[in-house]
Amino acid sequence: MLNIREKKEVIYKKSFKDTVRGMIKNFSIYQLLLVIIFFLLTLTMIIPLLNILAVSLSDPSESASMSGLAIIPKKLNLINYKVILSHPVLVPALLNSIFITVVGTLINVLLTTTAAYVLTRPKLVFKKAIMVFLIFMMLFDPGLVPEYLVIKDIGLMGSQWSVILVNAVNVYYLIIMMRFFNEVPREMFEAAEIDGCGHLKMLFRIVYPLSKAGIATITMFYAVVRWNEYFKAGIYITSAKKTTLQVILRQFIVLEDNATLIGAQNLFNYNELARLDYNALKYATIIVAIIPILLLYPLVLKFYTGDIMVGGVKE
Repeated sequence: MLNIREKKEVIYKKSFKDTVRGMIKNFSIYQLLLVIIFFLLTLTMIIPLLNILAVSLSDPSESASMSGLAIIPKKLNLINYKVILSHPVLVPALLNSIFITVVGTLINVLLTTTAAYVLTRPKLVFKKAIMVFLIFMMLFDPGLVPEYLVIKDIGLMGSQWSVILVNAVNVYYLIIMMRFFNEVPREMFEAAEIDGCGHLKMLFRIVYPLSKAGIATITMFYAVVRWNEYFKAGIYITSAKKTTLQVILRQFIVLEDNATLIGAQNLFNYNELARLDYNALKYATIIVAIIPILLLYPLVLKFYTGDIMVGGVKE
């Protein structure tokens, strides 16, 4: 006689086998071809990243001879990361990028969501005129020169706030949030008004909880743009102590400024610095630059849940 636990295991194994058999039975040649194509496309993105990581973690005597398909480090050595993390400019630039990304994204999300809430109110005066103006400004960007003159006139040149406050609201992301906010049932707003809720309470207690997927989406978009910003940061921020990681990364990778890549001569002897592989050192810089933004994706993906409106309204 089987006990309850053994019976559950037998039922689970049987259901699992039936599921696998059903998937194999319904699996067509077309689906197999799609799987192979997407698998190969995935390899084209993963292998270069693994190669960069492997070269950066390898000993300088071995990294120079590694091919572009090598994904396993040779003679594990952390000298490249020791040089980078002791760099007098790169570490502050990393902290500056984190500050600009966090503060800038918070401002972006707050202004975008509040503007989207206002523009989705049915009794808003001049709503169509405002939307026409915003879309016109999105399609016909005035350009960098007027923006530069404004930043200069208000005294933000050289400040990190010049990068943070520029493009505080993206009209395209604003329209995305308006689409999510329009999905919130009107009955919930009416019930909140009867209970005496003001607009701030409705925004933070009703709209935000029911629009987590949309807020997570624009948060990810804004954060990626903020983190990867180098062009405007290179124009508006003139101080090396306030510059961002992407500006330094471009200086190392694109301009091949190897002279400033070694910034910790006092911490390493001449022999250690002489045997460094500059390509591996650049690869380590790339890894340091992409790790923070990669950590953002798991935090954002948990908000992509289905049926967020279930149980919200009873007809």
